[in-house]
Amino acid sequence: MRWLVTGAGGMLGQEMTSLLLERDEACRAVARDELDVTDSAATEKAVAGFDVVVNCAAYTAVDAAEADEATAFGVNAVGAANLARAARLAGARIVQVSTDYVFDGAATRAYPEDASLAPASAYGRTKAAGEWAVRAENPDHLVVRTAWLYGEAGPCFPRTIARVAHQRGALDVVDDQWGQPTWTRDLADLVHRLVRADAPAGTYHGSSSGRTTWHGFARAVVAAAGLDPAIVAPTTSEAFVRPAPRPAFSVLGHDALERHGVVPIGDWAERWAVAGAGVLAPDQ
Repeated sequence: MRWLVTGAGGMLGQEMTSLLLERDEACRAVARDELDVTDSAATEKAVAGFDVVVNCAAYTAVDAAEADEATAFGVNAVGAANLARAARLAGARIVQVSTDYVFDGAATRAYPEDASLAPASAYGRTKAAGEWAVRAENPDHLVVRTAWLYGEAGPCFPRTIARVAHQRGALDVVDDQWGQPTWTRDLADLVHRLVRADAPAGTYHGSSSGRTTWHGFARAVVAAAGLDPAIVAPTTSEAFVRPAPRPAFSVLGHDALERHGVVPIGDWAERWAVAGAGVLAPDQ
């Protein structure tokens, strides 16, 4: 099986590539400077000869997208459509990585895979459009939504929190937004397992199990950094207004995985206990 990973310079793309190589998969990784996914001809040429395309290419600057939705749409929707079409022409399966931002965040129970989309931000709208495009262009698709990603290969919430905690000795973190911190390694592993299990085409949720708030996650991060978690004080979203609205509730359900015999990612706290030392190492 021959794999192509796009967006390979990003946090998830690097993790996905490393995992595939470790598992002796034939893999080519292309970063943004090697493949512009908004170029349909270049995309078709790049995808030819591969069996699986994992699209990690994305415009993820959530706040910047509010002022530049057209650019975000180009990467997140047009780029996704180009890759899905190219994969179909090559006879390949496409894995489209999506996000909790396609939902409005108003739920009180975990979002099922078939919940109605209602994005509240430009980023969410462009990722929702990308999902639609992939489904329309390639019947052999896996749309994998994730949330609250962190990892060793780039800037992320835990690294920022640990740095600020060391520098300031105290910090305030919102305690009214709920979600599932998810390690990029676990998401890459899940994508690999889904493909190797020949999971039916459809939508799956690739987030950790359980739930917490950003405040709860920050306390776990600070503890892993060797500091007293009590230095993390709770605050509200109103105290940290950003250009793009953040979902208040980003908990995703995993029924589709379980229906098809694919084990979901474990509890976020247990996974952080495994991941934490490696993720924080560069900042220690």
